[in-house]
Amino acid sequence: MTTTPNLHRQRKGAVAYQFGQSAEDQVLRHYQSLGLHLLHRRWRGRGGEIDLILQDRETIVFVEVKAASSIQSAITRLGPPQMRRIHAAAEEFIGTLPSGSLTEVRFDLACVDKTGAPQIMENCFSHF
Repeated sequence: MTTTPNLHRQRKGAVAYQFGQSAEDQVLRHYQSLGLHLLHRRWRGRGGEIDLILQDRETIVFVEVKAASSIQSAITRLGPPQMRRIHAAAEEFIGTLPSGSLTEVRFDLACVDKTGAPQIMENCFSHF
């Protein structure tokens, strides 16, 4: 009966994936309601993946979306190694833009709890 734990793990993974997808959708709708334009969703470079890349006038906004049962729990899911990967991927991305490294950027953390309401922390890890 080794398939039962496997099946349970697969179902749990599917639920987590759907929760993450829903969180990304909620966050994207929030940003779009503020007038930001989606450039890419799950952009992948050599340095890593960026959940959402948006444009706010002249500023490129890199968004990491974290979903968890609580906002505090979601916040703790973004650690220094992931911040470094996001920064490396963002650097690669802006290298493709006409302004290159002179591009104005912002790094936001968007957390979604079980209620589905996003909490946006603007520019919370640009110092990294």
